[in-house]
Amino acid sequence: MYTRHFDLRYPWLTLSLVVILALTAVGCGQASGTMAEKAPEASLQLDSSLLGMQTIAAGLDVPWEICWGPDDRIWFTEQNGSISRLDPTTGEKKLLLRIPEVWRHRSAGLLGMAVGKLIDNQVYVFVDFTHRHDSVITSRLVRYRLDGDTLVEARLLLEIPGNTGHNGSRVVLSPGGLLYWATGDAANLANAQNRASLNGKILRLHTDGSIPADNPDPQSPVWAMGFRNMQGLTFSATGRLYASEHGDATDDEINLLLPAGNYGWPLVEGFTHTDKEKQVQPAGSMPPLKAWTPTIAPAGMEYYGSDLIPEWTNSLLLGTLKDQSLRVLQLDARGEQISTEQVFLEKALGRIRDICVSPQGEVFLATSNRDWNPAPGFPKPQDDRIIRLAPDQRRAATVYSATAPGDPTTAQATTAQANPNPETIYNQYCASCHKPDGRGLPGSFPALKASPLVNGDPQALIHLLLKGKKQMPAFEFLSNQELSAIGSFIRSSWGNNQTAITEPTIQLSRNK
Repeated sequence: MYTRHFDLRYPWLTLSLVVILALTAVGCGQASGTMAEKAPEASLQLDSSLLGMQTIAAGLDVPWEICWGPDDRIWFTEQNGSISRLDPTTGEKKLLLRIPEVWRHRSAGLLGMAVGKLIDNQVYVFVDFTHRHDSVITSRLVRYRLDGDTLVEARLLLEIPGNTGHNGSRVVLSPGGLLYWATGDAANLANAQNRASLNGKILRLHTDGSIPADNPDPQSPVWAMGFRNMQGLTFSATGRLYASEHGDATDDEINLLLPAGNYGWPLVEGFTHTDKEKQVQPAGSMPPLKAWTPTIAPAGMEYYGSDLIPEWTNSLLLGTLKDQSLRVLQLDARGEQISTEQVFLEKALGRIRDICVSPQGEVFLATSNRDWNPAPGFPKPQDDRIIRLAPDQRRAATVYSATAPGDPTTAQATTAQANPNPETIYNQYCASCHKPDGRGLPGSFPALKASPLVNGDPQALIHLLLKGKKQMPAFEFLSNQELSAIGSFIRSSWGNNQTAITEPTIQLSRNK
């Protein structure tokens, strides 16, 4: 940093120099520019605020985590094992590390990350990634230190069983400097309620990996339990901790997390609303703040406490994968209830994997359209992207507004509809895996088009719909009318030409 000195004996020279320097600065600003100076690509109209949308990074390989660093940069992971930081003003990217131990498959890879400056004034990075050695899959929590533009001194803090999916993903630092890690059940239902297992839990650690003495069990990192596959984790301004969680066929959840809390999975999904769940729910189980059926696949989530976008103050900003939207969940004054829900950008950007908020209140979204399960019509040429949302009165040619959400307090599984639309029900429960055209996803989800099972004995299809299998949830919670509609639809679509499945036939199968 330096100061320019002007010779006051020649005031005309001083004025000339000032003018020249000012013109030069303006010229340089126009030549290089900042992201904020560029015209918005689209606008988002709120009640009174108009937000501009700008791509600040493109061509990324599935950014899984984006977070604001202590250097006023956006730090982000890519599923392939890369950690980078991005200047949100200029769009300049810098690769900090590529982790060769990362194993990528489906939703496994380099996932969550937290960045913070600790008491020694050093910047540390904590990442969660999937590793595979021979046939053994694990999830690793590893710490690095920033040295210039490189991450060094890898330190393994914890390693737990992993799988090709259900590894959780998120890591956050609390306002007090403790580390919280959201782990998935690793596709093993027994893990979430097993206190000896570290899967399906919120784990709480010191930043050196040791266990805080004030944990519910001072000998265990487990802080809360009973989770399936958490994809979002965020602290509010008052220190409340919230998580988003993938349900199975029903009941995606938002939870307010409390120490020693049990959030029910797999004994209870969403709110306790069936006789079976009431009989088996664990003592002291905690209900969610919100649950969605049909599922929306909630992903990254960030608390918004700024006044820059006043309509969103004191909200949870949630990205979704299946629903492909940004959801704004307004909290009450105590942060204990979700009072309203708004849905934005539905199907506009594709899958939204994560969100971060700058200290000034700007919002950044990361898309996830080059991942293992892209939505129809994606990826686009620029995918994957990081997109900035901020107040901007320059109205773009494309303007988005809120779309109508479901009931903001919905908690129940679907109920029978009068004359349900078969294609609508299929899109709600089946299309995200088997795709709207019935072609499925090779290697992951089988095609329904020209499927021997679909076109064969209807009893086999009915049994699959009711009971599910390893990679498919059971849909026995649907009514006979809805199952009849789905089964008949897939047996008569995409070139399939089979007879309908009747409600009495489904009821006979239920009774067996």
